Amino acid sequence: MGREFIPIFKEWANTYDATVNGEDPEYQEVFRYYPDLLAEIAEKSSAFVLEFGSGTGNLTLALVERGKQVIAIEPSEDMRKVAQKKPALREVAFLDGDMEAFPMLSDPIDTIVSSYVFHHLNEEEKQRAIAKYAALLPVGGKVIFGDTMFLSLDHKTATISQAIEDGYLQLSADLQREYYPLIPDIDRYFRQHGFRSRFKQINAFVWLIEAIKVEGANKQ
Repeated sequence: MGREFIPIFKEWANTYDATVNGEDPEYQEVFRYYPDLLAEIAEKSSAFVLEFGSGTGNLTLALVERGKQVIAIEPSEDMRKVAQKKPALREVAFLDGDMEAFPMLSDPIDTIVSSYVFHHLNEEEKQRAIAKYAALLPVGGKVIFGDTMFLSLDHKTATISQAIEDGYLQLSADLQREYYPLIPDIDRYFRQHGFRSRFKQINAFVWLIEAIKVEGANKQ
């Protein structure tokens, strides 16, 4: 599940922080308002947080700075090593795992978060993962993800075409290779498992989804 992308994570490990800080022109729009996105995810989170795809630890840091207790899950050893070198994160447990296969948890969890990760799952994997989160969270628990999503297939196709026209060949390859979802599909998956979700656009690519587990929510 998503592990086919680990070679790419290895390549990105030492450049990811520079990219999210706007140093790569191809990805400047993808990461526009990146600090604000992380801050909003952290502020919306409750006390006990499970973070998927912690990467180089940027969202982890935002959570820790706000006093959250974090369990960080990351499949890439190279990414984990970068995160663990950050002084403020030396006490955080970074565990090997991914969004669908992760260690059994003994501590209670009330929020599940990620940034720029959910698109590494195909549609079937996304649905299985959401089912697991529904079983893990109490009523009122939250799933808060920031990721590239599209309003429709036409929107996705137009975005890829624009990236090619702009000469952003690496970005266009990413958009075609990875499993960037459509917002109506994601909303449906969450509703099927008893969540109410809302979406907020962050930039031309990225949306924030906050899904709350609701007792008695309609399931379809």
